Amino acid sequence: MSLPLVEELIPAPDPVTVFRKLAKRRRCLFLDSALRHSSLGRYSFVTADPFDELTLVVDVADPLEQLAARLEPYHTDSLPELPPFQGGAAGLLGYELGRSFERLPSPRFDEFGTPALSLGLYDVVVAFDHQAERAWLVSQGLPALDARLRERRARERLHLFRAWLTEANDAAAEVCTPPLAARPITVESLAPQFPVDRFPGLSSNFSEAAYLEAVQRAVEYVHAGDVFQVNLTQRLLHPASDNPIALYLRLRERNPATFAGYYDLGEFQIVSASPERFVQVRERQVETRPIKGTRQRMARPEADLFAADDLQQSEKDRAENVMIVDLMRNDLSRVCRPDSVRVTQLCKLEAYQYVQHLVSAVEGTLADGRQPLDLIRAAFPGGSITGAPKVRAMEIIAELEPTARGPYCGSLGYLGFDGSLDLSILIRTITAGRGWWQLPVGGGIVAQSDPRSEYEETWHKATGLVRALRG
Repeated sequence: MSLPLVEELIPAPDPVTVFRKLAKRRRCLFLDSALRHSSLGRYSFVTADPFDELTLVVDVADPLEQLAARLEPYHTDSLPELPPFQGGAAGLLGYELGRSFERLPSPRFDEFGTPALSLGLYDVVVAFDHQAERAWLVSQGLPALDARLRERRARERLHLFRAWLTEANDAAAEVCTPPLAARPITVESLAPQFPVDRFPGLSSNFSEAAYLEAVQRAVEYVHAGDVFQVNLTQRLLHPASDNPIALYLRLRERNPATFAGYYDLGEFQIVSASPERFVQVRERQVETRPIKGTRQRMARPEADLFAADDLQQSEKDRAENVMIVDLMRNDLSRVCRPDSVRVTQLCKLEAYQYVQHLVSAVEGTLADGRQPLDLIRAAFPGGSITGAPKVRAMEIIAELEPTARGPYCGSLGYLGFDGSLDLSILIRTITAGRGWWQLPVGGGIVAQSDPRSEYEETWHKATGLVRALRG
Protein backbone atom coordinates (compact mmCIF):
# COMPACT_ATOMS: atom_id res chain seq x y z
CA MET A 1 0.00 0.00 0.00
CA SER A 2 1.26 3.50 -0.84
CA LEU A 3 0.97 6.32 1.67
CA PRO A 4 -0.77 8.55 2.38
CA LEU A 5 -3.91 6.47 2.53
CA VAL A 6 -6.68 8.31 0.65
CA GLU A 7 -10.42 7.73 0.62
CA GLU A 8 -12.73 9.87 -1.50
CA LEU A 9 -15.94 10.93 0.24
CA ILE A 10 -18.85 10.30 -2.16
CA PRO A 11 -20.95 12.31 -2.42
CA ALA A 12 -18.70 15.16 -1.33
CA PRO A 13 -20.00 16.58 1.97
CA ASP A 14 -20.30 20.28 2.63
CA PRO A 15 -17.23 21.55 4.57
CA VAL A 16 -19.47 23.11 7.21
CA THR A 17 -21.11 19.74 7.85
CA VAL A 18 -17.69 18.17 8.39
CA PHE A 19 -16.64 21.06 10.62
CA ARG A 20 -19.73 20.64 12.78
CA LYS A 21 -18.84 16.96 13.25
CA LEU A 22 -15.21 17.61 14.22
CA ALA A 23 -15.45 20.99 15.94
CA LYS A 24 -15.41 19.60 19.50
CA ARG A 25 -12.48 17.29 18.80
CA ARG A 26 -9.14 18.35 20.23
CA ARG A 27 -7.44 21.20 18.37
CA CYS A 28 -9.99 21.34 15.58
CA LEU A 29 -8.85 23.51 12.66
CA PHE A 30 -11.03 24.69 9.76
CA LEU A 31 -9.22 26.49 6.92
CA ASP A 32 -12.29 27.73 5.14
CA SER A 33 -12.60 29.25 1.68
CA ALA A 34 -16.01 30.64 2.56
CA LEU A 35 -15.81 33.11 -0.35
CA ARG A 36 -14.71 31.66 -3.67
CA HIS A 37 -13.74 33.75 -6.67
CA SER A 38 -11.13 33.76 -9.46
CA SER A 39 -8.20 31.46 -8.66
CA LEU A 40 -8.60 31.96 -4.90
CA GLY A 41 -10.80 29.99 -2.58
CA ARG A 42 -10.53 26.68 -4.40
CA TYR A 43 -9.65 24.54 -1.37
CA SER A 44 -10.82 24.08 2.21
CA PHE A 45 -9.48 21.79 4.94
CA VAL A 46 -10.81 20.42 8.23
CA THR A 47 -8.63 18.54 10.69
CA ALA A 48 -8.42 17.70 14.40
CA ASP A 49 -6.72 15.49 16.98
CA PRO A 50 -3.03 16.14 16.14
CA PHE A 51 -0.43 13.56 17.16
CA ASP A 52 1.83 16.29 18.57
CA GLU A 53 1.49 19.93 19.65
CA LEU A 54 3.87 22.87 19.86
CA THR A 55 2.86 25.86 21.98
CA LEU A 56 5.44 28.57 22.66
CA VAL A 57 5.69 32.02 24.15
CA VAL A 58 8.03 34.73 22.88
CA ASP A 59 10.75 34.25 25.47
CA VAL A 60 12.16 31.01 24.07
CA ALA A 61 15.04 30.19 21.78
CA ASP A 62 14.21 30.50 18.09
CA PRO A 63 10.72 28.93 17.92
CA LEU A 64 11.05 28.17 14.20
CA GLU A 65 14.12 26.04 14.90
CA GLN A 66 12.05 24.09 17.40
CA LEU A 67 9.33 23.66 14.80
CA ALA A 68 11.85 22.51 12.18
CA ALA A 69 13.20 19.92 14.62
CA ARG A 70 9.68 18.58 15.28
CA LEU A 71 8.93 18.31 11.56
CA GLU A 72 12.27 16.89 10.39
CA PRO A 73 11.45 13.16 10.86
CA TYR A 74 8.15 13.43 9.01
CA HIS A 75 8.95 14.79 5.54
CA THR A 76 6.64 13.21 2.96
CA ASP A 77 5.88 13.83 -0.69
CA SER A 78 2.40 15.02 -1.55
CA LEU A 79 -0.01 13.63 -4.13
CA PRO A 80 -0.32 16.28 -6.87
CA GLU A 81 -3.87 15.26 -7.80
CA LEU A 82 -5.17 16.18 -4.31
CA PRO A 83 -5.60 19.56 -2.58
CA PRO A 84 -2.23 20.86 -1.36
CA PHE A 85 -2.53 20.37 2.43
CA GLN A 86 -2.27 16.63 3.11
CA GLY A 87 -0.97 16.80 6.69
CA GLY A 88 1.59 18.85 8.57
CA ALA A 89 1.98 21.58 11.17
CA ALA A 90 -1.03 23.88 11.25
CA GLY A 91 -2.52 26.54 13.48
CA LEU A 92 -1.54 29.95 14.81
CA LEU A 93 1.44 32.26 14.54
CA GLY A 94 0.58 35.19 16.81
CA TYR A 95 1.67 38.76 16.13
CA GLU A 96 4.01 38.71 19.12
CA LEU A 97 6.07 35.97 17.43
CA GLY A 98 7.69 38.83 15.53
CA ARG A 99 9.57 39.72 18.72
CA SER A 100 11.44 36.42 18.35
CA PHE A 101 13.05 37.68 15.14
CA GLU A 102 13.74 41.35 15.97
CA ARG A 103 14.63 43.33 19.10
CA LEU A 104 11.30 44.96 19.91
CA PRO A 105 9.73 46.38 23.07
CA SER A 106 7.16 44.33 24.94
CA PRO A 107 3.53 45.50 24.95
CA ARG A 108 2.45 47.52 27.97
CA PHE A 109 -0.41 45.12 28.80
CA ASP A 110 -0.85 41.47 27.83
CA GLU A 111 -3.72 40.37 30.06
CA PHE A 112 -4.82 37.41 27.93
CA GLY A 113 -1.42 35.81 27.40
CA THR A 114 -2.25 34.00 24.16
CA PRO A 115 0.65 31.93 22.81
CA ALA A 116 3.05 33.41 20.28
CA LEU A 117 2.90 30.09 18.42
CA SER A 118 0.34 27.29 18.73
CA LEU A 119 0.51 24.46 16.20
CA GLY A 120 -0.67 20.89 15.93
CA LEU A 121 1.02 18.20 13.86
CA TYR A 122 -1.90 16.71 11.96
CA ASP A 123 -1.77 13.29 10.32
CA VAL A 124 -5.37 13.19 9.02
CA VAL A 125 -7.03 15.90 6.92
CA VAL A 126 -10.42 16.21 5.25
CA ALA A 127 -9.55 18.07 2.04
CA PHE A 128 -12.04 19.79 -0.28
CA ASP A 129 -11.65 20.88 -3.90
CA HIS A 130 -14.56 23.26 -4.51
CA GLN A 131 -13.85 23.60 -8.20
CA ALA A 132 -14.01 19.83 -8.75
CA GLU A 133 -16.75 19.44 -6.10
CA ARG A 134 -14.84 16.56 -4.50
CA ALA A 135 -13.59 15.73 -1.00
CA TRP A 136 -11.11 13.23 0.45
CA LEU A 137 -9.95 11.80 3.76
CA VAL A 138 -6.14 11.79 3.74
CA SER A 139 -4.32 9.75 6.41
CA GLN A 140 -0.51 9.84 6.70
CA GLY A 141 -0.01 7.19 9.41
CA LEU A 142 2.39 9.45 11.29
CA PRO A 143 4.13 9.64 13.74
CA ALA A 144 4.85 5.96 13.04
CA LEU A 145 7.98 5.72 10.85
CA ASP A 146 8.27 1.96 10.38
CA ALA A 147 6.48 1.17 7.09
CA ARG A 148 4.31 -1.61 8.51
CA LEU A 149 3.33 0.33 11.63
CA ARG A 150 2.68 3.48 9.62
CA GLU A 151 0.36 1.63 7.26
CA ARG A 152 -1.58 0.18 10.18
CA ARG A 153 -1.90 3.55 11.90
CA ALA A 154 -3.02 5.21 8.66
CA ARG A 155 -5.87 2.69 8.36
CA GLU A 156 -6.85 2.99 12.03
CA ARG A 157 -6.91 6.78 11.90
CA LEU A 158 -8.89 6.83 8.68
CA HIS A 159 -11.48 4.52 10.23
CA LEU A 160 -11.63 6.72 13.35
CA PHE A 161 -12.25 9.91 11.38
CA ARG A 162 -14.84 8.17 9.21
CA ALA A 163 -16.65 7.14 12.39
CA TRP A 164 -16.52 10.69 13.74
CA LEU A 165 -18.00 12.00 10.50
CA THR A 166 -21.00 9.67 10.80
CA GLU A 167 -21.84 10.59 14.40
CA ALA A 168 -25.10 12.42 14.95
CA ASN A 169 -23.57 15.32 16.87
CA ASP A 170 -23.68 19.04 16.14
CA ALA A 171 -21.05 20.97 18.09
CA ALA A 172 -22.50 24.33 17.09
CA ALA A 173 -25.75 23.52 18.88
CA GLU A 174 -24.03 23.13 22.24
CA VAL A 175 -23.93 26.09 24.59
CA CYS A 176 -20.67 27.17 26.23
CA THR A 177 -21.46 29.94 28.71
CA PRO A 178 -18.93 32.33 30.27
CA PRO A 179 -18.79 30.51 33.67
CA LEU A 180 -17.18 27.56 31.86
CA ALA A 181 -14.35 29.73 30.54
CA ALA A 182 -10.87 28.69 31.65
CA ARG A 183 -9.20 31.23 33.96
CA PRO A 184 -11.74 34.02 33.28
CA ILE A 185 -10.37 37.55 33.44
CA THR A 186 -12.27 40.05 35.57
CA VAL A 187 -12.94 43.59 34.36
CA GLU A 188 -10.62 44.85 37.10
CA SER A 189 -7.73 42.82 35.67
CA LEU A 190 -8.03 44.29 32.17
CA ALA A 191 -6.10 47.22 30.80
CA PRO A 192 -8.20 50.41 31.00
CA GLN A 193 -11.33 50.02 28.86
CA PHE A 194 -13.68 52.67 27.47
CA PRO A 195 -17.36 52.09 26.59
CA VAL A 196 -18.29 52.31 22.91
CA ASP A 197 -21.45 54.39 22.54
CA ARG A 198 -22.22 53.29 18.98
CA PHE A 199 -22.15 49.58 19.94
CA PRO A 200 -23.49 49.08 23.49
CA GLY A 201 -21.79 46.18 25.24
CA LEU A 202 -18.47 46.78 23.52
CA SER A 203 -15.50 48.53 25.09
CA SER A 204 -12.19 49.67 23.58
CA ASN A 205 -8.65 49.97 24.87
CA PHE A 206 -8.73 53.53 23.46
CA SER A 207 -11.11 56.35 24.21
CA GLU A 208 -12.15 58.14 21.03
CA ALA A 209 -9.96 61.12 21.93
CA ALA A 210 -6.99 58.87 22.69
CA TYR A 211 -7.29 57.07 19.34
CA LEU A 212 -7.43 60.35 17.44
CA GLU A 213 -4.37 61.50 19.37
CA ALA A 214 -2.53 58.25 18.59
CA VAL A 215 -3.27 58.66 14.86
CA GLN A 216 -1.94 62.21 15.00
CA ARG A 217 1.19 61.00 16.77
CA ALA A 218 1.68 58.36 14.07
CA VAL A 219 1.33 61.06 11.38
CA GLU A 220 4.01 63.08 13.17
CA TYR A 221 6.34 60.07 13.08
CA VAL A 222 5.76 59.88 9.32
CA HIS A 223 6.53 63.58 8.85
CA ALA A 224 9.65 63.20 11.01
CA GLY A 225 10.95 60.50 8.66
CA ASP A 226 10.76 57.59 11.13
CA VAL A 227 8.38 55.63 8.90
CA PHE A 228 6.47 55.93 5.65
CA GLN A 229 3.44 54.19 7.14
CA VAL A 230 2.41 52.63 10.45
CA ASN A 231 -0.58 50.43 11.22
CA LEU A 232 -2.61 51.44 14.27
CA THR A 233 -5.19 49.21 15.97
CA GLN A 234 -7.82 49.53 18.67
CA ARG A 235 -8.88 46.39 20.52
CA LEU A 236 -12.59 45.97 21.17
CA LEU A 237 -13.87 43.65 23.90
CA HIS A 238 -17.24 42.00 24.46
CA PRO A 239 -18.15 39.52 27.22
CA ALA A 240 -18.38 36.02 25.72
CA SER A 241 -22.00 34.97 25.57
CA ASP A 242 -22.18 31.74 23.58
CA ASN A 243 -20.34 28.96 21.78
CA PRO A 244 -17.39 30.17 19.64
CA ILE A 245 -18.26 27.48 17.08
CA ALA A 246 -21.70 29.01 16.59
CA LEU A 247 -20.05 32.45 16.51
CA TYR A 248 -17.80 31.31 13.67
CA LEU A 249 -20.71 29.93 11.66
CA ARG A 250 -22.56 33.24 12.02
CA LEU A 251 -19.45 35.18 11.00
CA ARG A 252 -18.81 33.11 7.85
CA GLU A 253 -22.48 33.53 6.87
CA ARG A 254 -22.55 37.30 7.42
CA ASN A 255 -19.02 38.11 6.30
CA PRO A 256 -17.67 35.33 4.02
CA ALA A 257 -13.98 35.59 3.19
CA THR A 258 -11.44 33.77 1.06
CA PHE A 259 -9.05 33.02 3.95
CA ALA A 260 -11.54 32.43 6.74
CA GLY A 261 -10.86 29.95 9.51
CA TYR A 262 -11.52 28.55 12.97
CA TYR A 263 -8.89 27.15 15.31
CA ASP A 264 -9.37 25.73 18.80
CA LEU A 265 -6.21 26.21 20.88
CA GLY A 266 -7.89 24.79 23.96
CA GLU A 267 -8.06 27.85 26.19
CA PHE A 268 -8.64 30.16 23.21
CA GLN A 269 -10.46 29.92 19.90
CA ILE A 270 -9.64 31.88 16.73
CA VAL A 271 -12.68 32.97 14.71
CA SER A 272 -11.56 34.64 11.47
CA ALA A 273 -13.08 36.10 8.31
CA SER A 274 -9.79 37.24 6.80
CA PRO A 275 -9.70 38.34 3.15
CA GLU A 276 -5.89 38.43 3.08
CA ARG A 277 -3.20 35.89 2.25
CA PHE A 278 0.15 36.46 3.97
CA VAL A 279 2.35 33.98 2.08
CA GLN A 280 1.90 30.81 0.08
CA VAL A 281 4.63 28.39 -1.03
CA ARG A 282 3.82 25.68 -3.53
CA GLU A 283 6.62 23.79 -5.33
CA ARG A 284 9.00 26.55 -4.14
CA GLN A 285 6.91 29.28 -5.80
CA VAL A 286 6.06 32.08 -3.35
CA GLU A 287 3.09 34.45 -3.39
CA THR A 288 2.03 37.23 -1.01
CA ARG A 289 -1.17 39.29 -1.43
CA PRO A 290 -1.05 42.49 0.67
CA ILE A 291 -4.22 44.53 1.19
CA LYS A 292 -4.12 48.30 1.62
CA GLY A 293 -6.90 50.78 0.86
CA THR A 294 -10.46 50.42 2.14
CA ARG A 295 -13.92 51.83 1.48
CA GLN A 296 -17.23 50.93 3.09
CA ARG A 297 -19.74 49.05 0.91
CA MET A 298 -22.88 51.06 0.14
CA ALA A 299 -26.47 49.83 -0.01
CA ARG A 300 -27.30 51.72 -3.23
CA PRO A 301 -25.45 50.33 -6.30
CA GLU A 302 -24.59 53.77 -7.67
CA ALA A 303 -23.14 54.84 -4.32
CA ASP A 304 -21.18 51.58 -4.10
CA LEU A 305 -19.71 52.17 -7.57
CA PHE A 306 -18.81 55.72 -6.60
CA ALA A 307 -17.01 54.47 -3.48
CA ALA A 308 -15.13 51.88 -5.55
CA ASP A 309 -14.06 54.51 -8.08
CA ASP A 310 -13.04 56.87 -5.29
CA LEU A 311 -10.84 54.14 -3.79
CA GLN A 312 -9.22 53.30 -7.11
CA GLN A 313 -8.49 56.97 -7.82
CA SER A 314 -7.22 57.78 -4.31
CA GLU A 315 -3.55 58.76 -4.39
CA LYS A 316 -3.33 58.21 -0.62
CA ASP A 317 -4.69 54.66 -0.73
CA ARG A 318 -2.62 53.68 -3.75
CA ALA A 319 0.48 55.10 -2.08
CA GLU A 320 -0.25 53.03 1.05
CA ASN A 321 -0.57 49.91 -1.06
CA VAL A 322 2.58 50.54 -3.10
CA MET A 323 4.62 51.14 0.08
CA ILE A 324 3.66 47.71 1.39
CA VAL A 325 4.27 46.10 -2.00
CA ASP A 326 7.81 47.50 -1.88
CA LEU A 327 8.26 46.18 1.67
CA MET A 328 7.06 42.70 0.69
CA ARG A 329 9.30 42.70 -2.40
CA ASN A 330 12.20 43.39 -0.07
CA ASP A 331 11.14 40.66 2.39
CA LEU A 332 10.78 38.09 -0.39
CA SER A 333 14.13 39.10 -1.88
CA ARG A 334 15.83 38.02 1.35
CA VAL A 335 14.99 34.38 0.65
CA CYS A 336 14.03 34.23 -3.04
CA ARG A 337 16.16 34.28 -6.16
CA PRO A 338 16.64 38.03 -6.78
CA ASP A 339 15.70 37.79 -10.45
CA SER A 340 12.46 35.98 -9.59
CA VAL A 341 10.71 38.57 -7.39
CA ARG A 342 8.07 40.47 -9.33
CA VAL A 343 4.78 42.32 -8.83
CA THR A 344 2.03 40.39 -10.62
CA GLN A 345 -0.96 42.48 -9.48
CA LEU A 346 -1.04 46.10 -8.33
CA CYS A 347 -3.94 47.80 -6.56
CA LYS A 348 -6.73 45.60 -7.92
CA LEU A 349 -10.18 46.28 -6.48
CA GLU A 350 -11.73 43.39 -4.52
CA ALA A 351 -15.19 43.66 -2.94
CA TYR A 352 -16.34 41.92 0.25
CA GLN A 353 -19.53 41.97 2.29
CA TYR A 354 -18.97 45.22 4.18
CA VAL A 355 -15.83 46.77 2.68
CA GLN A 356 -13.86 46.87 -0.57
CA HIS A 357 -10.08 46.85 -0.80
CA LEU A 358 -7.10 47.41 -3.05
CA VAL A 359 -5.14 44.14 -3.30
CA SER A 360 -1.72 43.54 -4.82
CA ALA A 361 0.35 40.40 -5.39
CA VAL A 362 4.10 39.76 -5.29
CA GLU A 363 5.63 36.46 -6.40
CA GLY A 364 9.07 34.85 -6.33
CA THR A 365 10.96 31.55 -6.26
CA LEU A 366 12.71 30.31 -3.12
CA ALA A 367 16.49 30.41 -3.54
CA ASP A 368 18.50 27.20 -3.38
CA GLY A 369 19.04 26.20 0.24
CA ARG A 370 16.06 28.24 1.48
CA GLN A 371 12.98 26.68 3.04
CA PRO A 372 9.48 27.95 3.88
CA LEU A 373 10.50 28.53 7.51
CA ASP A 374 13.19 30.92 6.23
CA LEU A 375 10.43 32.84 4.46
CA ILE A 376 8.43 33.13 7.68
CA ARG A 377 11.51 34.38 9.53
CA ALA A 378 12.21 36.95 6.80
CA ALA A 379 8.68 38.26 6.30
CA PHE A 380 6.67 37.76 9.52
CA PRO A 381 4.54 39.56 10.51
CA GLY A 382 3.12 40.79 7.21
CA GLY A 383 3.98 44.33 6.22
CA SER A 384 0.37 45.29 5.55
CA ILE A 385 -0.38 45.16 9.28
CA THR A 386 2.85 46.74 10.55
CA GLY A 387 3.86 49.54 8.18
CA ALA A 388 7.20 50.42 6.66
CA PRO A 389 10.03 50.23 7.48
CA LYS A 390 8.77 47.24 9.43
CA VAL A 391 10.94 47.23 12.56
CA ARG A 392 10.54 50.95 13.28
CA ALA A 393 6.81 50.68 12.59
CA MET A 394 6.55 47.84 15.12
CA GLU A 395 8.42 49.92 17.69
CA ILE A 396 5.90 52.73 17.21
CA ILE A 397 3.01 50.25 17.45
CA ALA A 398 4.36 49.04 20.81
CA GLU A 399 4.54 52.66 21.98
CA LEU A 400 1.10 53.79 20.81
CA GLU A 401 -1.08 50.71 21.35
CA PRO A 402 -1.93 49.98 25.00
CA THR A 403 -2.26 46.19 24.73
CA ALA A 404 -0.72 43.18 23.00
CA ARG A 405 -2.28 42.23 19.68
CA GLY A 406 -2.17 38.51 20.44
CA PRO A 407 -3.40 36.43 17.48
CA TYR A 408 -4.59 39.55 15.63
CA CYS A 409 -2.29 40.48 12.73
CA GLY A 410 -0.55 37.14 13.07
CA SER A 411 -1.31 34.22 10.76
CA LEU A 412 -3.49 31.12 10.52
CA GLY A 413 -2.62 28.28 8.17
CA TYR A 414 -0.36 25.31 7.54
CA LEU A 415 3.17 24.12 6.80
CA GLY A 416 2.79 20.74 5.11
CA PHE A 417 4.99 17.70 5.64
CA ASP A 418 5.89 18.18 1.95
CA GLY A 419 7.12 21.78 2.46
CA SER A 420 3.99 23.52 1.15
CA LEU A 421 2.90 26.62 3.06
CA ASP A 422 -0.21 28.80 3.13
CA LEU A 423 -0.87 31.45 5.78
CA SER A 424 -3.52 34.12 6.12
CA ILE A 425 -3.17 37.43 7.90
CA LEU A 426 -5.50 37.47 10.89
CA ILE A 427 -7.56 40.57 10.25
CA ARG A 428 -11.38 40.62 10.67
CA THR A 429 -10.70 38.17 13.47
CA ILE A 430 -12.21 37.48 16.89
CA THR A 431 -10.26 35.72 19.63
CA ALA A 432 -12.51 33.95 22.14
CA GLY A 433 -11.16 32.99 25.54
CA ARG A 434 -11.01 33.64 29.27
CA GLY A 435 -14.57 34.94 29.25
CA TRP A 436 -14.16 37.54 26.49
CA TRP A 437 -14.30 38.12 22.77
CA GLN A 438 -11.47 40.29 21.44
CA LEU A 439 -12.17 42.20 18.20
CA PRO A 440 -9.19 44.33 17.16
CA VAL A 441 -9.59 46.63 14.13
CA GLY A 442 -7.19 49.12 12.60
CA GLY A 443 -5.65 50.68 9.53
CA GLY A 444 -2.55 52.15 7.96
CA ILE A 445 -1.50 55.69 8.84
CA VAL A 446 0.42 57.79 6.29
CA ALA A 447 1.35 61.45 5.90
CA GLN A 448 -2.06 62.40 4.47
CA SER A 449 -4.10 60.54 7.10
CA ASP A 450 -6.96 62.37 8.75
CA PRO A 451 -7.46 61.12 12.34
CA ARG A 452 -11.25 61.26 12.19
CA SER A 453 -11.41 59.35 8.88
CA GLU A 454 -8.99 56.72 10.17
CA TYR A 455 -11.08 56.27 13.31
CA GLU A 456 -14.27 55.82 11.28
CA GLU A 457 -12.55 53.29 9.01
CA THR A 458 -11.94 51.03 12.00
CA TRP A 459 -15.70 50.91 12.62
CA HIS A 460 -16.42 50.05 8.98
CA LYS A 461 -14.08 47.08 9.38
CA ALA A 462 -15.75 46.09 12.66
CA THR A 463 -19.27 45.94 11.20
CA GLY A 464 -19.27 42.30 10.14
CA LEU A 465 -17.67 41.17 13.39
CA VAL A 466 -20.16 43.07 15.54
CA ARG A 467 -23.14 41.72 13.58
CA ALA A 468 -21.86 38.18 14.12
CA LEU A 469 -21.63 38.85 17.87
CA ARG A 470 -25.21 40.04 18.00
CA GLY A 471 -26.55 36.85 16.43
